[in-house]
Amino acid sequence: MANDPATAAAAPAVVRTYEQECEYLEEISPTCIRIKKGFVPNMRVEGKFYVNHALRQLMYDELKHSMSKNGEGGFLPAVKQIANVAAMPGIVGASVGLPDVHSGYGFAIGNMAAFDMSDPEAVVSPGGVGFDINCGVRLLRTNLTEKEVGPLKEQLAQSLFDHIPVGVGSKGVIPIGRDELEQALEMGMDWSLREGYAWAEDKEHCEEYGRMLQADPSKVSPRAKKRGLPQLGTLGAGNHYAEIQVVDEIYDKHAARKMGIDQEKQVCIMIHSGSRGLGHQVATDALVAMEKAMARDGIHVNDRQLACARINSEEGQNYLAAMSAAANYAWVNRTSMTFLTRQAFAKAFGSTPDDLDMNIIYDVSHNIAKVEEHVVDGRVKTLLVHRKGSTRAFPPHHPLIPVDYQFIGQPVLIGGTMGTGSYVLTGTDHGMKNTFGSTCHGAGRARSRNSSRRNLDYEEVLKNLADKGIAIRVASPKLVMEEAPESYKDVDQVVNTCHEAGISNKAFKLRPIAVIKG
Repeated sequence: MANDPATAAAAPAVVRTYEQECEYLEEISPTCIRIKKGFVPNMRVEGKFYVNHALRQLMYDELKHSMSKNGEGGFLPAVKQIANVAAMPGIVGASVGLPDVHSGYGFAIGNMAAFDMSDPEAVVSPGGVGFDINCGVRLLRTNLTEKEVGPLKEQLAQSLFDHIPVGVGSKGVIPIGRDELEQALEMGMDWSLREGYAWAEDKEHCEEYGRMLQADPSKVSPRAKKRGLPQLGTLGAGNHYAEIQVVDEIYDKHAARKMGIDQEKQVCIMIHSGSRGLGHQVATDALVAMEKAMARDGIHVNDRQLACARINSEEGQNYLAAMSAAANYAWVNRTSMTFLTRQAFAKAFGSTPDDLDMNIIYDVSHNIAKVEEHVVDGRVKTLLVHRKGSTRAFPPHHPLIPVDYQFIGQPVLIGGTMGTGSYVLTGTDHGMKNTFGSTCHGAGRARSRNSSRRNLDYEEVLKNLADKGIAIRVASPKLVMEEAPESYKDVDQVVNTCHEAGISNKAFKLRPIAVIKG
């Protein structure tokens, strides 16, 4: 009986072998593994994660490696983090890991979970959103081709690098004072539209129309506002980037045409950024408040990094209001960079952004918690859906996606690693039923930042990009090692797993020709 999961669940203090741990992991399809109750204490629902054979081995190796370290140092393995989330109060369905899942703070990055708003015990957790609130991706199309842009890619890369402030602590060029910041936090893209930085149609192709209505700037601390004030319209560092890309392969011609993509080699621009220091401070402030709330309300979790508060508590509501304001900041931030990108392209081609058809295909978040309606056990329920390193992927005919995309499903933007391909997918009914309308967000780290710095040479990384014909501008060349393709999972494997699992469909693939990074 020693290897019986039910027996082990009754005695969680018992240290299990790797083989015994693996008994709790069951393949339910070629692309999905179930995490049985008992894998960690107090699981209220099961966990599951989506992987193909190659990605599965990374997950199992991470678990084995963590056991050899006896839990010392670093984060828990992602499979344990998914399971710990399944033990949180108010969770419904399952704790879900997407194919790019990897260890993070509290929740794994690439983990989504939904909590029943009607359950008074249900919680909200900043660890389920992440420190970079509304980190997300925006894709602009153009009517230009690689043949037209190729000869100018170095000039364009330099122009974007000059126009868009990048790097740690970078300061924006969009003039904004304290009063304007308050308005931007409340209004999101409506502020950008009023100030002339956005086109009216931009909002239509943005998740939540670029504005979280429950935002309350008064719930954002003075320190967070101070950090955010100089950074509006900046890219930041880490895995954030602006890329000039070309359509490399079209899988779904009908969906691509609906998005304004009618040929291979068509040029697009992808912007990946978030809420900068403001969002980070909002998360930090909330974690402090929620630790006190947990002690007061007797909330118990398996990992102290899963600090949380009941959704309807003062701390929970304050966090959601501040998180929404930070999300609005992020949309204004990406909109400001869109404005600067349009100016750079217009100048380079002696044209106007309108004549270059520089419309937004879509803007989607992959670090956010949102109130949504989903079917659970045959009943429609109002849920608080946490997506951390996970992208919303609603199916065709869903009322919350643009009219243009009603017949194809919501566009899903999957950023690749530096110098590798990115993808545009569409949401599916299968994903709506099995992952609460969620899919992956990128490649997902396979190697820690420290390991990347120790084992990779930044000059070699830059040379490899140049050999591929990619123009690159970086503010911190030595940080390039952390973002090298070798540091990440294979984005093709991640996307193919989502497609094979039916949680999203491939529409087209993009290839970078110029990269701008912090």
